[in-house]
Amino acid sequence: MGLAFLSDPVVLIGLWVVLAFALAAFPSTDNHWRRAYILMAIGFPILFWITWEHGVFYGLLGLIAGVSILRWPVYFLWQWIKNKVAR
Repeated sequence: MGLAFLSDPVVLIGLWVVLAFALAAFPSTDNHWRRAYILMAIGFPILFWITWEHGVFYGLLGLIAGVSILRWPVYFLWQWIKNKVAR
């Protein structure tokens, strides 16, 4: 009864976080950018699925988890948006 929130998308978000930490543990020649793209390609559909199944609150929790792991791509996206808006 108490584990009703452990559905497929929630478990997949947890596995995505474990995969992200495992990929970060190994050295990379491109500063992990290729791995970040792979994680984004896997994470976005899971994020949409969890939002669809459980609502916006769980979707925001998944988004916060993803942003906390993919800090640098989010930072560079923010910088790019600021430069485009400033022009």
